[in-house]
Amino acid sequence: MTKPATYASAGVDIDAANRATEKIKELARATFNERTLSEIGSFGGMFDGAFPGMRQPVLVASADGVGTKLKIAFATGIHNTIGRDLVNHCVNDILVQGARPLFFLDYIATGKLAPDTVAAIVEGIANGCRQNGSVLLGGETAEMPGFYADGEYDVAGFIVGVVDRERVIDGHAIAPGDIVLGLPSVGLHTNAIRSRANFFSKIQAAHLTLISTILAKLSARRSCSHM
Repeated sequence: MTKPATYASAGVDIDAANRATEKIKELARATFNERTLSEIGSFGGMFDGAFPGMRQPVLVASADGVGTKLKIAFATGIHNTIGRDLVNHCVNDILVQGARPLFFLDYIATGKLAPDTVAAIVEGIANGCRQNGSVLLGGETAEMPGFYADGEYDVAGFIVGVVDRERVIDGHAIAPGDIVLGLPSVGLHTNAIRSRANFFSKIQAAHLTLISTILAKLSARRSCSHM
């Protein structure tokens, strides 16, 4: 007799997904505000679109990832900061056009779902959202057996912000003599991370313990990203 096809037979762990979802709901709710009109788990996230304080509100959207910086998370086993970096990359993308963030959505894909790892990633995302005044409105977690190496995953973020049309920054006012301000880095960022990843790959396993300690210290500090 042919056995019925199930998620489990395909390598998808529904119980693990449910455990991860419950933790995600808890973390996301901590970012909600009075404009949040839906719960985590809805097919679509709903957000109040009224902007009475603006004459001509303009929505600004962006999507980003963290690139090969993921290799550092895999090597150190520290997963609760990569999500914060993801949020900050997206926030910076709309900030340069003058927009303030409204809400954020995430996508996490992995070969075998590890609830604790997913929860750590979303913990970082939620922290980044709170720090930037953004709501974590929803997201998607995909388990695709055999598609990713064991212990690895990918993340992507999607953000929507708003700016009054008369305050949009589009570069037209830039002129010779303007001052450019640079902010110091508080950690490893996405740009040029491949060269750093190659460096770390050549370090002996004993040295990775030291790196893990350093990154754990950095995780307590707020991150920023490229502009």
